[in-house]
Amino acid sequence: MPDELVAHTGTPDVENQAEGILRHPDVMVIAEADMEVEGSFDPRALVAAIEVVSRSNPDNDWVSKMRDYPLLGVPVYVIFDPRTGSGAVFTDIHPTPSGPRYATRKEFVYGEDVTIGEWTIATRDLPRYA
Repeated sequence: MPDELVAHTGTPDVENQAEGILRHPDVMVIAEADMEVEGSFDPRALVAAIEVVSRSNPDNDWVSKMRDYPLLGVPVYVIFDPRTGSGAVFTDIHPTPSGPRYATRKEFVYGEDVTIGEWTIATRDLPRYA
């Protein structure tokens, strides 16, 4: 990744108070300069939100966050699903009658290299749920 970006896994959350949405991505790709704020990060400052699907609540990532992240203005949303050894990269937010949605979905399976923004992640050694 470029030097000015970090893959952040800690707190705080990202929040859009007007929409009443607070989310805590597993990984946030964000510029260090955009992290120097009080309280929650501005979701529009994220380069990407990355989620690892939980075994107990997969709909949280595949349904709820699929609705919330484009509404928050997160330009790239990536899901890694250790249950199936697959995932998807979502980009290109566009308006729909149901609210903003991602127009582009690029699916991948573990073992392939995944392009996220301007960088590539190898997935061949990612763990799967037993």
